[in-house]
Amino acid sequence: MDSGLDYRHVDVFTDRPYGGNGLVVVFGGTELAADELLAVTREMRQFEAIFLDLEADRDVIPARIFTAEEELPFAGHPVIGAAAAVHERLARLDLERSWVFGIAGREVDVTSQRHGDYYAAAMNQGQATFSAPLTTSAAAKLVPALNLDASDLCGLPMQVVSTGLPYLIVPVTPGGLSAARIVVDDFEGRLDTADAKFVYVFDPERREGRTWNNTGATEDIATGSAAGPAAAYLVEHNLADPREEIVLQQGRFVGRASTMSITAGADGDLWVGGPVAPVASGRLDT
Repeated sequence: MDSGLDYRHVDVFTDRPYGGNGLVVVFGGTELAADELLAVTREMRQFEAIFLDLEADRDVIPARIFTAEEELPFAGHPVIGAAAAVHERLARLDLERSWVFGIAGREVDVTSQRHGDYYAAAMNQGQATFSAPLTTSAAAKLVPALNLDASDLCGLPMQVVSTGLPYLIVPVTPGGLSAARIVVDDFEGRLDTADAKFVYVFDPERREGRTWNNTGATEDIATGSAAGPAAAYLVEHNLADPREEIVLQQGRFVGRASTMSITAGADGDLWVGGPVAPVASGRLDT
């Protein structure tokens, strides 16, 4: 990065700055080593950062996504925030645009449009895949690890659902959602036994969820990659009409309430989106 890289700081799934889920969009750097991009992400102190190659002469924009711990093969709010930032940078005056991001060998279709003083965006997460519901014994290993007990569960099955990242959906009561947190050191290993990457503790009645990094140290504010699976879970268990717009809430417990909307296309693909708010712009010197 000897010549420096521009970046845009935005908040995703909110109409206003300093709400929603923060994101740093870096214009360039995709060719750098993972440890360099990880260092940038940690320095910027947002939950995730996305690095884009806008110089490539191709229809697909190469992108790489990082948390403070690792590179991800897919994520929701970075793609949605990146689409808004790219719209601003490349097509500021256009009312609506379509983009394709290439992430870890996967092409993700995104639309962006003017929304208030900035932009909103929605991404095609494709169709959800479901694993069989967890057995009673498998669930018993995970429930106490989330500071929960049987009274916190709402009678629906725990199940892994994926649109790119496999989430273990843990359906709970409102009280269970409030109580939930990761309280063991080996949570990632326990998730591995269920073939899940992350957990999504979900109140299906209020349509509100929570998730954390697997150490439990950081709670995510709004998780686009979990929104598709959570909406698909509602439809699968006859708690939502597949033709309706499903609105999910997240972030209340960390003081940054966020709203994610999910709709299904005629082909069954799930579109996850929301508004994006601008916060700051700058340049990385090195």
